[in-house]
Amino acid sequence: MEAAIMRQLMQDIPAGVSVTETATGLSAIHRPGCAAAIWQRSPLPSFQSWIDELDPKHLPKGRTILRPHCVRDTVHQICISQGTPDCKERKNLIDDIAALAEVFADLMQARNLRLRLDVVTTNACRKFHVDAVTARLVCTYRGTGTQFGTEQDIDDPQRIFTVPTGAPILLRGTQWQEKPRSGILHRSPPIQGTGETRLVIVIDPITDPADEI
Repeated sequence: MEAAIMRQLMQDIPAGVSVTETATGLSAIHRPGCAAAIWQRSPLPSFQSWIDELDPKHLPKGRTILRPHCVRDTVHQICISQGTPDCKERKNLIDDIAALAEVFADLMQARNLRLRLDVVTTNACRKFHVDAVTARLVCTYRGTGTQFGTEQDIDDPQRIFTVPTGAPILLRGTQWQEKPRSGILHRSPPIQGTGETRLVIVIDPITDPADEI
């Protein structure tokens, strides 16, 4: 299923969006004119079944500012506090979030990160936009992935692409130095009233944690 979704995503993908099969390929974000990079990967079926069936009240949820090497222990503690069952799938989730944080920190040369684990059931950030950060990594572990498209003068993008579940997307923000903007906008998918629950991680680089207090 995910392979079919990725093939569909690749059809007529907008200019300025790179798709890679490796974590190192996310470095395409540094190429001129590249506004977003997507790591093409599919979750293990056993992991996806576990997280999709987990009671939403036990999904890990929280936000903090921390050093990259602290991510694994911090997410572990968040899982404990939320009652996320202790099993190999929980370990896989923690390890994956820690690995993504390390990849992102290396790419952005960031000594500190803002980590957010969101459990979403409403239309959060449903308007297409560009984030007010240098860059942002988003990965949806459960539910519909981030949506993106090419900016129009007035209306929303005419074609809307959806990142597959489990595939991280790295997006430039308004504070990225290269100008002009590439015209790639994104949003959280509108899910209010559908009964869907999403689990999303968001990672931003932080230059000075004192400025964030």
